[in-house]
Order: sequence, then structure tokens, then C-alpha cells
Amino acid sequence: MMPQLPGYPSRRMRSRVGLWLLALLLTLASAVFQRLTGPTHPVRGAVTLGGTEVRLRLLRSHGGEGDQPVVVRAADRAVSGSVAWRRYPTNDAFAVLPMVRDGETLRAALPHQPPAGKLEYQVRLARGSETALFPERPAVTRFKGAVSPVVLVPHIVAMFGGMLVANAAGLLALRGEKRLLGISLAALVLLAVGGLLLGPLVQKAAFGAYWTGWPFGTDLTDNKTAVAVLAWGVAAFRARGGRAARAAVVVAALATLAVFLVPHSAWGSQIDWSKIPSGS
Repeated sequence: MMPQLPGYPSRRMRSRVGLWLLALLLTLASAVFQRLTGPTHPVRGAVTLGGTEVRLRLLRSHGGEGDQPVVVRAADRAVSGSVAWRRYPTNDAFAVLPMVRDGETLRAALPHQPPAGKLEYQVRLARGSETALFPERPAVTRFKGAVSPVVLVPHIVAMFGGMLVANAAGLLALRGEKRLLGISLAALVLLAVGGLLLGPLVQKAAFGAYWTGWPFGTDLTDNKTAVAVLAWGVAAFRARGGRAARAAVVVAALATLAVFLVPHSAWGSQIDWSKIPSGS
């Protein structure tokens, strides 16, 4: 057996570094997937008018005060546009906003709505007798209140830190690691602080309610957080050694990975417009 060279990382150390890098890769991949598949990810696409392609990017979330901008870059000054919108979900008639040209862009603004209020809207472009609609089915956007970075940043750091530690714990358990109590507690604390302490503060600022998951509502973000914390509570309790401990940690890690793949804000807070008169 070759002697360990001074200053050269041991095989065990290299193995641990590789394990944490894999955990980081899983965390980043799940974050990107969640972002790209969520209901607040902008709608992107293109239409063709006069032989020229016009690319569009429509927002599906708007935070803070003020109206939601609708901006389309259309360098061809012969192209005009309008935005049809109505409250969602309702059977209201669509209102139409003319888009105003500003250099190479067309601009309009959807009227501000109370937190958790949703609108569906569609851009209608024209060039002479040619017309184009985007998207084919109107996009749905949700309004929310402004969330202070003092709360939002620690929430995000704790949640993704918890996901990273959870992935690492699961990989350690699969590798046969026996001492899993410390890392299980770390995952539990990070997810509990991020999801059960800071999460409701973010929810309250954005949508006016601390908790809209079970048993008060169907918000999957709240529900999946509760599932992950419960799974790690069980894992930390069982993490005293042996196969049972490793199995509990692997199950908790897989459960956390699964719930983090659920798109963020799915089945989220939504105003019941039947209780609010039109025009309020």
C-alpha cells in the first residue's frame, strides 16, 4: 500500500467531497426544474407578422404595488398591439388595453390586483390585415404583496440549504455511513426554520395568510414543506445507528427530493372572485 503523501487529500476525504458535489448537483438540478415547470415561470414564444418574427415573454407573477407591465419588442413600426384581460377564474367579458409604442417596443399594463388575485391575458398583434394572438390560451398571472429581503433571503437560503443537507444525508446513508444523527438534525432544523418559521412570514407578506396548506387549503408549497419536515423528524428520531436508521434517512431524502420537484406555487393562494364584486 502506498503511503499517503503529505498535503494530499485522503481517499476518504476525496470521497466526501465527491458526495457533497453530487448532493449540490441534485439540489441545483431540482431548483432549476422547479423553476422552469412552475406556474409563475414566464410564457415564452414567437409569432410571425410581415415575414418577421416577433418574440414574446409574458410574466405570470407580479409583486409589490403598481400595475403589471406587458412589454413586446417589435421593431417594425407597422406592428400594433393590444392586450385582452379579465379576472381569473371568472366568466367576465375580456377588457382590451391598447399597447403604446415606445421606440422598438409596445407597452401596456395590467391593472393592479389585491394579493393572490389572478388575471388571464393575451397579447393581440396586428400588421395591416395580418393578426396574431399569443399565447393561444391566455396566460394566467398572479399578483402578490412585496416581501422584505430580510425575510425572503434567509427563507430561500434555509430551504435550499436544507435540501442540500438532505441530499448529502441520503447519499451518506446509501454509502453505509453509521453516524447520521447530526446531519439528520441539520436537515430537520434547516427545513423547519425555512419552511415552518420563515415560510409563513413570506406567505403572509405575499398573500395575506400565514398558512394555506392542509387543513386550511390546497397550497402544495405549504403541504410539501410539511411532508419534508415530518419525514426528517422521523429520520432524526430513528438515526441512532443500524439499518433502520439508514433506511429512515434514505426515505426522508427521497421524500424531500420528490416534494421539491413539485412546481413551486402550484395550487397556490387564489382569490375567490365570487366574493368580490367586479370593479372592486
